[in-house]
Amino acid sequence: MLTIGSLVLGVSDMPRAVAFWTAALGYVPRGGLVEEDWTVLVPAEGAGGVQLALGLSESPVQEHPRVHLDLYAGDAADQAAEVERLVALGAERVDWDLYPEDPDFVVLACPDGNRFCVIDTGRS
Repeated sequence: MLTIGSLVLGVSDMPRAVAFWTAALGYVPRGGLVEEDWTVLVPAEGAGGVQLALGLSESPVQEHPRVHLDLYAGDAADQAAEVERLVALGAERVDWDLYPEDPDFVVLACPDGNRFCVIDTGRS
């Protein structure tokens, strides 16, 4: 049986991407290694979660990506606080043209432009 081992994001600036995602998720570089073209981030010891691999890429960021990360917040207040924290770390709010009338998610972009969502899981 297969399992998901890593989610992979293309990035244009490895040090910046490592700094953002380690701060955003509380992850650490696997084995303490940050390479120029490939770095795998893992949950800090004792924490759960899927590892996030960062690969150096020259491909342009997709405005409406087919695959993206959903980061879960516990409720609306937690979601708002996390969005502000991520923006302070360098994320940007995305003027998302596909929002439904009453969204439970906020679309952000990391410093490399990759889109991701912060979900209010208290509404599900």
